[in-house]
Amino acid sequence: MKRVFAVALFSVLMLFMGGCDLDDDQNFHFVALRILDAEVPESFELNQVYDITVTYQRHNGCVFFQGFDVQDVDLTTRNIVAIGSELVDTDTACTQAVEEVEAQFRFQVLYSEPYLFRFYAGEDEDGNATYLEYTVEVSDAPSGQ
Repeated sequence: MKRVFAVALFSVLMLFMGGCDLDDDQNFHFVALRILDAEVPESFELNQVYDITVTYQRHNGCVFFQGFDVQDVDLTTRNIVAIGSELVDTDTACTQAVEEVEAQFRFQVLYSEPYLFRFYAGEDEDGNATYLEYTVEVSDAPSGQ
């Protein structure tokens, strides 16, 4: 009886596994988008949330904004990369027009030390990442108190 159950279980598992298409038929890949500018406040208040507006470059009409990758480098240093998906192997004609587009992300201030934001701005001639850097001081109490 156990053997019949094991064979039946194996058959069902093979049926499900055989139904999975593991071919990589994706027609897109992810790309880092060049950030041209960022609007950050002159100062933060501890425990507050801020909207940070970023202007990035869309290098053709087949690139679509997906979001931001915000990496903690250390306690108050953040590397920010705008992420896009770019269509490939498509029958759709993509415009070659370069566009400047704005997007926002929300940032909560958790530490009282100054924050260093490093926004990905592309690569230099040697292929090294370059960044726009902004330092924002943090105050403990709301302004005017």
